[in-house]
Amino acid sequence: MAKEVSNGDQNSVSKPPPSPSPLRNSKFFQSNMRILVTGGAGFIGSHLVDKLMQNEKNEVIVADNYFTGSKDNLRKWIGHPRFELIRHDVTEPLLIEVDQIYHLACPASPIFYKYNPVKTIKTNVIGTLNMLGLAKRVGARILLTSTSEVYGDPLVHPQEESYWGNVNPIGVRSCYDEGKRVAETLMFDYHRQHGIEIRIARIFNTYGPRMNIDDGRVVSNFIAQAIRGESLTVQAPGTQTRSFCFVSDMVDGLVRLMEGENTGPINIGNPGEFTMLELAETVKELINPKVEISMVENTPDDPRQRKPDITKAKELLGWEPKIKLREGLPLMEEDFRLRLGVARN
Repeated sequence: MAKEVSNGDQNSVSKPPPSPSPLRNSKFFQSNMRILVTGGAGFIGSHLVDKLMQNEKNEVIVADNYFTGSKDNLRKWIGHPRFELIRHDVTEPLLIEVDQIYHLACPASPIFYKYNPVKTIKTNVIGTLNMLGLAKRVGARILLTSTSEVYGDPLVHPQEESYWGNVNPIGVRSCYDEGKRVAETLMFDYHRQHGIEIRIARIFNTYGPRMNIDDGRVVSNFIAQAIRGESLTVQAPGTQTRSFCFVSDMVDGLVRLMEGENTGPINIGNPGEFTMLELAETVKELINPKVEISMVENTPDDPRQRKPDITKAKELLGWEPKIKLREGLPLMEEDFRLRLGVARN
């Protein structure tokens, strides 16, 4: 049985999940592991698909409605015999036979979730309910990518998994923050009531190739601005901190969590903490020393500090990030230059 790493440290007794298929125990038939990735055409999802497809025993099915994802992120797998792509919105039920579900589907950048907050909360709540219903029907293990946003504007620093958070329930970001908090609740309720095998990753800021160029997230903003020769817009006061994890490290953490024996929630992120001004200075130095740095107004409910405590990830998953910000930014710059069609001078 999966070990609990829950906030209340309560030990629940869970029922064993149903067996996916009688062929699983067949002596002669070696079936592949069938893995569903919701949101698999997105930034992190597509990198996860790349990693899962490296294993020849995996069949990967992606369900994505392309609200923020792009088919282009998966172009190298389209037509591959072990890969399948379904245009599907997770707020509608999905009938499919799988062994594992990575549930990543959700707009994760403020520009997108503020543009359609109702869609965002539906994806988090109804989408997660639908995926849990699927996991229950077919006996699949399900991993939810939750978020550091469940901690809100934290009063504890760095944030460890036992911290319950400090979240505004009626703010402009609440559709995402509270949506993910409800998704975590649903995961644990299905686990306790139905014996579903669950895994919860609380992922912190992630960056890397294939991020949406104009998605309003700070790293993509700065890199796009530096490449275009525009001034880097730092939200006031500029002393607010974030920690940035390169996407390959993040994907490695998610796979380790899925394959391990701990339910989570487990923080997955890079504990290296930078102020927004430090980040702007680093991008300026690495990409375009000529650009200016200017201050703009802040968005409401913007957390002042963000830094994961990754003790659990180290102890339980043997995971910690390897790629430093100075190594990761040039990899992302290269990808952005290709997509923007701007060569390095």
